[in-house]
This record gives sequence, C-alpha cells and structure tokens, in this order.
Amino acid sequence: MWRFLLFFSLCLAFQPANGYVEDYYCGEHNCYELLELTRDATKQDIKRAFRAIASKTHPDRFQDPDKKKTAEERFRILSTAYDILRDDEAREDYDYMLDHPEQFYQNVYRAWRRRVAPHVDVRIVLAVTISLISLVQYFNGWSKYEEAIKYFAVVPKYRLQAVELAKQEGLLVTDKKRLKGMTKEQIKEQEEKAIRSVIESKMDIRGVYAKPTYKDILWVQLVFLPYWSLQYLWWHLRWVWKFWILKHDYGEEEKYYIIRKFMGLSQGQFENLDDHVKEGYLEEELWQRENFNAWKAERDKEQKLKLAQSGRYKSYRRYLKNNGPGRMYFDDS
Repeated sequence: MWRFLLFFSLCLAFQPANGYVEDYYCGEHNCYELLELTRDATKQDIKRAFRAIASKTHPDRFQDPDKKKTAEERFRILSTAYDILRDDEAREDYDYMLDHPEQFYQNVYRAWRRRVAPHVDVRIVLAVTISLISLVQYFNGWSKYEEAIKYFAVVPKYRLQAVELAKQEGLLVTDKKRLKGMTKEQIKEQEEKAIRSVIESKMDIRGVYAKPTYKDILWVQLVFLPYWSLQYLWWHLRWVWKFWILKHDYGEEEKYYIIRKFMGLSQGQFENLDDHVKEGYLEEELWQRENFNAWKAERDKEQKLKLAQSGRYKSYRRYLKNNGPGRMYFDDS
C-alpha cells in the first residue's frame, strides 16, 4: 500500500504545472495562438489562417541554412497545429486538455490513444473478419464434402453399390441402342454423373465430411447464439426436472446421450457409428453405469489381448526392453 501512495505522490509532484502534454499536440505552444485563431474558429478560418502563415514562413523562402532550419522547425509545429485543429475528434481532445489542465495523465492517455488507435471502425474490422471466417468455413465444408463424394465414387465396394442403385432407378443408361453415337468419354461422363447422384442421395455422410448447412457458418452461429444458449439451458433444466426430480424413465434419445457421455465421444463422432452398433449399445443397456463399466473392462481386456498377439506390438516391446526411449550411446566405431 505504501508503494502505491509513494508512486501516486511522485506522479503529483512531477506533474507539469501548465498541464501541457509534451510530445503530443503542439507541445508547450498553444495551437490556436500559433495560427492566430480563437477557440470558436471554423474549419474555413483554420484553413485560411494556415495558408496565410505558411506562405510567409515556408522553408523554401529562406536561403540561409540556419534560417532555413529554423523555418523547417517552425513549419513543422504549424503543420501539427493545423492537423489537430482541422480534425474534429483531435480538436475535441485538445480543447478538453485546455479546459482541464489539472487532468494531466488523463490528457496524456487521450492523446496517446488518438495517436496509436486504428483509424478504421472496429465494428467494420470485426464484420470483415467474421465474414472472411464464414467464407473459409463454407468453402472448407464443401471441399470436405466433395472429398467424401470422390472417395465413395472410387472405392470399389461403394462404387458397385452406387452403380446397381443407378441402374435400378434408371439413372444409368445400359441400352446399347441408346448409347449408339456416344463416345467413350461421354459414356464415362454419364456414368460418373449417375454414380455421384446416387452417392449424394443415398450415402449417409456424417461428421466433418457431411454436407455443410447454414448452421456451420460463423455469422449464423453468432446470430443464433442467444437462442441456442437458451435452448441448451432449457434442455438441462428439463433433464433435471424430468429425470432427477420426477424420476421418469429415459427415452431412446436420452439413453444415447448418456452412452455418448460415458464413452467421451462428441456428437459428430457418435453419429458416425453404424446404426447396428448403436442399437447394440442399447441392447447391452450401457446407459447404466455398472453395465458400461463392465463393457469397458471387457473391451480393454480384448484390446490388451490383441496387442499381446500383435507382432508389431511385440517388436515395439522388445525395443523398449532392449534400448528404451531416451537412452544415449557413445560409439566411436
């Protein structure tokens, strides 16, 4: 506490008596007096006064080196005064300093903020930044989705299924009469379009490779954030009321939610699981803690057994046993 009082006392002791902010504005000079103006001068008055004085004191009017150097310093101060008084916000801060010279450190902060603060509206910067992020999200989502479509169209397992479905729906022309007159490239292009159409409509692509929606864009997320926050709060309050207080039985959605939390999976990761796998979780009643613990212990045991039987894992264990990580050898051979 005494250090703070000492620092505050020193600040008061070394505060300039005239209240001028050195290195800011016009220094020890009065900007209005430099341009021979009064406090109520208009912008036109400021412009005329600066031109009149500058025409008489411009450095180019002097040939003597000493006089020219003095004129350059004088002209620099006049230019500073003109720049301050013609800018409405800078002039407002300067007038505040003249009216409140005792608030030295507040005036220093205002002058410093005016000098270093960006001249672009922060709201515009935020809007442009959010828009750029939204565009990147949009194009990245579509590129991921296109990557998934191309993958399914190339892998034989999925490609053959897509070809069969395209034939059943009549999207893929197999009649040689109808194909007559078409080049191999045209036939190939028609086949690829049909396969892609089937994959887009039939394949259940989830997770990061899913087809992007409007909810994946940052602008939309920010706009709907209050609504989604209230929805999240309402969901948890409903959970507490329905299942903790009223002791109702869990529905299928609630069971899946508990299982997902026990497994530590995100919503996207859990949705990527096959339906028969998730149905198996329900059959084993994994939403109950004791059943899940037993199931997890069994899976861990199976995983350890697989690792013990794995040749690669055995080689890795021999490496750790014989060499070990972090060992250093000094071999001069």
